[in-house]
Amino acid sequence: MIQNMIRAAKLDVSFYATVEEDEKFNGQATAVVLIAAVLSALGVWFVVEGSFFRLVIVGAISAVIGWLVWAGITYWVGVRLMGGTSDYGEMLRVTGFAQSPRVLGIIPFFGWIGAIWALVATVVAVREGLDVSTGQAVLASAIGWIGYIVLAAVLPIL
Repeated sequence: MIQNMIRAAKLDVSFYATVEEDEKFNGQATAVVLIAAVLSALGVWFVVEGSFFRLVIVGAISAVIGWLVWAGITYWVGVRLMGGTSDYGEMLRVTGFAQSPRVLGIIPFFGWIGAIWALVATVVAVREGLDVSTGQAVLASAIGWIGYIVLAAVLPIL
């Protein structure tokens, strides 16, 4: 799995094409999201006062929910509005692995580097997952991310 995370972080297009097609990567993609979330939360916990449980456990749960929502919106936009070819499982796999660079978050103050890198990886993943242009992948990813942010802002109010 570590080798797969490295390939994903290297923006290896052939790896994303393989992941898109092969359901055996479902568990690994979920594990990548969880590992990246936990390591990023630990990096924050090292430098800020806060509840370990809240930062790590709630952070991991939030990351998985966010991944499911972001991938879902991105999938819907890419297929329905841009004519991409994919299914929800494919989008989950490729975007899950795209979170690999977020493991840098374990190093205090490096989380932002991993987050930006993961955004770039997400665009590559979405482009391969939907079989669309880079511009369309940027747009679909951005709309999915905005949808996730809106949902994250609204849910606590509800």
